[in-house]
Amino acid sequence: MDKKWRASKSSQEIVETVACDDRYDFDFHDLDRVQRRLKQRHVQMIAVAGTIGTGLFLGSGNALQVAGPLGALIAYALVATVAYSSLCCIAEMTTWAPISGTFPHYASRWVDPALGFAVGWNYFYANAVTVPVEISASVILMTFWDENKNHAAIYTAIIVVFVCAINIFGVQYFGESEFFFSIVKLVLIIVLLLTGLIVDLGGSPDREVIGFKFWANPGAVNRANLVGDLGADRFLAILNVVIQAAFSFKGMELVCIAASETENPRRNIAKAVRRVFYRILVFYMLGILMIGMLVPFNDPALLSRVGTAAQSPFVIALNRAGVKAFPHLINAGILASALSSASSFLFASSRVLYGLSIRGQAPKWMAHTTKKGLPIAAVLTSSAFALMSFMTVSAGVETVFNWFVNVVTTGGFIGWFSINLTYVYFHRGMVAQGYNLKKNIYNNPLQPYLAYWGMGWTLFFVLMNGYAVFFKFETSLFLTAYINIPIFAVLYFGYKWKYSTRIWKPLEMDFVTGIPTVEETELPPDPPVTFFEKVGAVLF
Repeated sequence: MDKKWRASKSSQEIVETVACDDRYDFDFHDLDRVQRRLKQRHVQMIAVAGTIGTGLFLGSGNALQVAGPLGALIAYALVATVAYSSLCCIAEMTTWAPISGTFPHYASRWVDPALGFAVGWNYFYANAVTVPVEISASVILMTFWDENKNHAAIYTAIIVVFVCAINIFGVQYFGESEFFFSIVKLVLIIVLLLTGLIVDLGGSPDREVIGFKFWANPGAVNRANLVGDLGADRFLAILNVVIQAAFSFKGMELVCIAASETENPRRNIAKAVRRVFYRILVFYMLGILMIGMLVPFNDPALLSRVGTAAQSPFVIALNRAGVKAFPHLINAGILASALSSASSFLFASSRVLYGLSIRGQAPKWMAHTTKKGLPIAAVLTSSAFALMSFMTVSAGVETVFNWFVNVVTTGGFIGWFSINLTYVYFHRGMVAQGYNLKKNIYNNPLQPYLAYWGMGWTLFFVLMNGYAVFFKFETSLFLTAYINIPIFAVLYFGYKWKYSTRIWKPLEMDFVTGIPTVEETELPPDPPVTFFEKVGAVLF
C-alpha cells in the first residue's frame, strides 16, 4: 500500500490521512472520464434555472391561500436563507475540489465514507423520483390546451422522450436547453412582475388601485385551523408553507454538481453563486410579495388544483383586473419551467450516481462513459425513473404528484443538512491543517455560522415535514413524510457496519489527492471587447 502522510503544522505530529487506505482511494484521474463542456453562460443560466420554477408560478398560489400574504413571504424568505446557506457551503467545497461525485464525495472524504454512501444514494433517488414529478406537472399543464384525458399517455410519452434525449445527447445539449429555458423563465417572471406592479398601482382596465388592501382585509396571515389558539394556528399555517417552499427551492445546488463538466469551474461557479442571492431576492421575494398584493388569500380561485396556468395567482390577479391576454403565455412559460426542472433533476441524479460508481459505492458498470465523456450508463439508469410518470395516467395525476412531492421533499432536506454538516467538517479540517480559507476562489465571510444556520433549520424541517398528519393521522401521509429517515439510517449504519468506517479527524482529512490545481482548471479570462460582449459579461 502506498502510504501518504501529513505533518500537523500546529504540533508536528505525524498522522495518517484518508488517502492511506485503498478503500477510500481518491486518485480518480484514471477513472473520471467526463469532459468540461459547459460554458460560463450555461453555468450562469443553470444557476437562474435552479431558482425559478413551477413552485413560484403555481405553488405560490397554494402558499398564499394557506398562510396569507405575510405568512407566505415569511415562509419563503426563511427557506431561501436555508437554501442559500446550503448553496454557499457546497460552492466553497466545490471551488476547492471541482471533481465528479460532488458533495457525497466530499462527505466521504471529509466526514465519513458511510455518510457519503448514504447521502449519495439518498440524493440520487430523491432527484430521480423528482423527474416523474416534473413530467407529471408538464402533462397537467398540457390540459390547459387539451382537456381530453385520453391524450395524457401520449403527452407523457412525448415529454419522457424529450427530457431523456436532452441528457442522452450530451452535456452541451443539456447546457443549451437550460440556457433557453432560463431565458424563457426570466422573461416571463420579469413581465409578470412589471404587469403586476402596473395592475396594483391602478393601471388595469378598471383603474382600481389595490396597494396593500388585501393585507388588511382579509388579513396578512391566514389560519391553519388545526388548534384553537390564534397565534399558534397562524404559526402552523406558516410552517405548512415552509415545507412546500422547500420543494420550490430544491435544485439550487445543481450548478455545483455540474462542476466537473464546466469550463473554468472555480471562477464560473464562484461568480454564479455570488449572484444567486440577488436573484432570489428579486425574483422569488418580489414574486411572493406581488401575488400577496394582487390576490386575497380567501379568493375561491386559489382553491383550484387544476395544475395549469388557471391555478397561477398571477393569472387569477390579471383576470380579476380585466387583463385577459396572459394565460396562454404564462402556461407556456410554466411548461418550460417544468421541462427544465425535469431535465435538471435527471442530470443531477445521473452525475451523483456516476460519482458513486467511480468511488466504488455503486455498481462499476454505471461508471461507463462514451468517448465524448457522457456517463451514459448512469444517464440511462436515471432515465428509467422517468417511466414512473405513466403511473399518473391510471392512478390519478394529483394523488401521485402530491405523494411524490412529499417523498422527495424530505430527501431534499436530508441533502441540504448533509451539505451543511460536511462543510462544518471541511472548515474544521482546513483550519486545523493551516489552510487559509479566504484564499479559496469562493469564500463566504459568514462561515461557518451560515452552515450552522442551515444545519439547524434543515434538521427542524426533516422532523416537522409531516407535522399535520398528527392532527388527523393518515398512514400513507405519515409514510411519505418520514420514510426517508429510516431509509437514510439503514444506508448509513449498514455501510458503516459492513466496512467498519469511522469519522475522520481534522488532521486526517485529505485536501490534496486527486484534486486538480487552479492552473489545471482555470484559463485566463477573455476580457469583453464589443458592446454585446460587455452586456453578456454583466448578465452572465
